[in-house]
Amino acid sequence: MLTVRPKVAELAFQLYGRTLHPELFEVHKTRHVERGGFAAKIDITSAGHVVSWKYEGLVLTEVAASAHHPLPQKRRLMSYKLKGSRHDRVECRGGVTYDVSFQLEPVSPEVFRMFQRELAEDSEHKGMLQRFDSSGRMALGALSYINVETRDRSMLIQAFHTFPDDFAIVKSESRFALPKSSKSA
Repeated sequence: MLTVRPKVAELAFQLYGRTLHPELFEVHKTRHVERGGFAAKIDITSAGHVVSWKYEGLVLTEVAASAHHPLPQKRRLMSYKLKGSRHDRVECRGGVTYDVSFQLEPVSPEVFRMFQRELAEDSEHKGMLQRFDSSGRMALGALSYINVETRDRSMLIQAFHTFPDDFAIVKSESRFALPKSSKSA
């Protein structure tokens, strides 16, 4: 288990068609949601986040963590090093879809400080916010913020993770969607 936030260059974004053991991650904050037949557990971890989404026996687990983190290969549906930006979609059995876009954005120290300050202020009454201690190299500690929006047929996760040592921001947006209703109006 990692106890310090990895360097941003070591990050990976992965999707699994299974649950992962919770002891694999150092969890700092957790939220559970249930709506429209699906349930989800959202965790802020030391490196990023883990989202485990379930619907009628189908499980999708999204992980933003270090590429060096010891995670299984079995039933891994997607794996990308976190660099630049990327969009992807996975269509699952029964018409369930998973859409994701993420980007790693290196910024100037001034822009980084402004973003981090605004993120901390704007998120005080909304979403999940975790403040991390400084790594020692920079006086500023990292932040992780996750906003969850649910509808009857979908869940949207917006995540922001800051990396002060690298003046970098990781932004991701994931949408888990139920199949279109076959009932006619």
